[in-house]
Amino acid sequence: MSQDQLIRLACSKCTRINYWSRKNKKLVTAKIELKKYCKWCKMHTKHKEVKK
Repeated sequence: MSQDQLIRLACSKCTRINYWSRKNKKLVTAKIELKKYCKWCKMHTKHKEVKK
C-alpha cells in the first residue's frame, strides 16, 4: 500500500491554490515549497504546501 498523499500548493503572494502534488508523508515530514508559475500573479512565485 502506497503512503503517498495528495497535497495542495498555494501561491505565497495571492494565496490561491494552483497546483496539486503527491508526497510520501512517512519519508518527507517538512512542508514542501516550490517555485512555480502563478497565472493570477503572472510571475514565478514560491508555492507552499497548505492544509486540505
